[in-house]
Amino acid sequence: MRRAAQRFGAMPGAKGVTFRVWAPHAEKVFLIGTFNGWNETSTPLFNEKNGCWSVEVLEAKAGDEYRYMIHAPVDWKLPPLSRIDPYARKVINSIGNGVVYDPETFDWGNHTFHMATGNELVIYEMHIGTFNVKEKGHPGTFDSAIEKFPYLQELGINAVEVMPIAEFLGDFSWGYDPSHPFAVESSYGGPDAFKRFVKAAHEHGIAVIVDVVYNHFGPSDLDLWRFDGWSENGKGGIYFYNDRRSQTPWGETRPDYGRGEVRQYIRDNALMWLEEYGADGLRWDMIVYIKSIDGNVGNPANDIPDGWSLMQWINEEIQRLFPHKITIAEGMHKNPWVTKDVGAGGAGFNAQWDADFVHHVRRAVIAQDDRYRDLGAVSKAIEHRYDQDAFKRIIYTESHDAVANGRARIPEDIWPGNADSWFSKKRSTLAGVLVLTSPGIPMIFEGQELLEDRWFQDKVPIDWSRVKNESGTLGIYRDMIALRRNLSGVTRGLCGQNIHLFHFDEGAKIIAFHRWDKKGPTDSVVVVVNMMNQNRNGYVIGFPRAGLWKMRFNSDSRCYDPNYANHPAPDVEAQEDGFDGLPCSGKISIGPYTAIIYSQEA
Repeated sequence: MRRAAQRFGAMPGAKGVTFRVWAPHAEKVFLIGTFNGWNETSTPLFNEKNGCWSVEVLEAKAGDEYRYMIHAPVDWKLPPLSRIDPYARKVINSIGNGVVYDPETFDWGNHTFHMATGNELVIYEMHIGTFNVKEKGHPGTFDSAIEKFPYLQELGINAVEVMPIAEFLGDFSWGYDPSHPFAVESSYGGPDAFKRFVKAAHEHGIAVIVDVVYNHFGPSDLDLWRFDGWSENGKGGIYFYNDRRSQTPWGETRPDYGRGEVRQYIRDNALMWLEEYGADGLRWDMIVYIKSIDGNVGNPANDIPDGWSLMQWINEEIQRLFPHKITIAEGMHKNPWVTKDVGAGGAGFNAQWDADFVHHVRRAVIAQDDRYRDLGAVSKAIEHRYDQDAFKRIIYTESHDAVANGRARIPEDIWPGNADSWFSKKRSTLAGVLVLTSPGIPMIFEGQELLEDRWFQDKVPIDWSRVKNESGTLGIYRDMIALRRNLSGVTRGLCGQNIHLFHFDEGAKIIAFHRWDKKGPTDSVVVVVNMMNQNRNGYVIGFPRAGLWKMRFNSDSRCYDPNYANHPAPDVEAQEDGFDGLPCSGKISIGPYTAIIYSQEA
């Protein structure tokens, strides 16, 4: 595994361990740990006169616990500050000690892996603590998650996006409160366990994308706070802004993006996940709070130019060092500059979450009355793209944010208290079909394929009994993902940039669109979606080519649920009789709240 030289933290060498820390206001710094009996004065660090302190300890080794004792200037009248290393790769827990960790000892074997290109990715958002819980009252772990990789592989998933795994307060958390950004969460298993997770994922053909949090740190169990004793205005000290720019929705802990050492700290952290752990990409949490103080992009007075330039720098570094890895932004403000190239002034991300898609599609399928399904909004959601590139957006209808804090899962929203109902199944899977057939990088949230009804909480695990009980819904997702990835070789168009939404019937609540990559048989795909509780027989739509269009998927099939109508959806023989602005047409039959997919043979 490729790894750059480490500049800070505990660095094991041929003889002993070198420790290096940034503490520019310290008057003295000592190292304490298991190697010196926790003696507070026996191991002083050398002042490098550049704000950094270092020492080589021959007696220290991997596995030793340690801390820094930082002495502020005498006239500050502060007691010695016991601090965990900001660069610690491993900690006992969020308030425990740092642990000397040697990143070179993990056995990657003959580790080679190439992530699928963006147009062929299908992402599964996963929270380690709830994904596969083995013991009640304890969170899931990397090792327990590994047990489900065969399941994800069979489902067709080829990338997992792991919610934040940096050390946080306690054992249960969403992860968006990082106490120690470089340390892998101890309750999940720590750094070696995460490496096992990445290695196993790759062996199953699954890429790993790590969710990172740079818009704030903590705010709990945060040793970075006033790390060397200095602060201004009652703020956080050297790692943070000490003026109004410190304020975020999560506390006054926004990093100082204008300070070189802090910029380096965040840059080093981003590259660590890709270099040391072999992760295939990063997803940045709420970058709007890196770009601006209050997240209001329409108020230039609150912009933080240093935050934007930091994202540009890191994305350029990643593209230079790891051109095949992906960086994803959660912006949620439809800002096309997020995914524009740095050279053009953009932030340089490969893709960003598409807020419009999730809101418009969810609203359409949740509406109780068919008359209020806004096909115009759905159509815009399907066709939207950033910077003329369909695969610069991540599209989804469920995510950790969309199904938490009082926002229910879609089946539950459709019929509260009756998420297993016919209506909930039919309409929620329509949303899933739109995710997997619209141009963009599709993402589903853990349990979505199992018709999970409970809103996301960090102590509520996935109910794996639903694999059996909701096998039909699982089958819909499995079949749709296979079509989306063109695993049968006849639906290449779903991997293409192109879309033509050619049929729009607001009265009948039917839309149809053509997806293609290069055009031609096995490439062109026609998707028809009926968003009304009514069958349609002999319904005429356009087709891009004459000839036989074979039905590849019918979500009303009884193979997915014995209560479905199994409304016939036969193959269509398209005639050279223009319709919908296309050169050919044909008659289709479609069931209520149903999606049908057609393509031609070679």
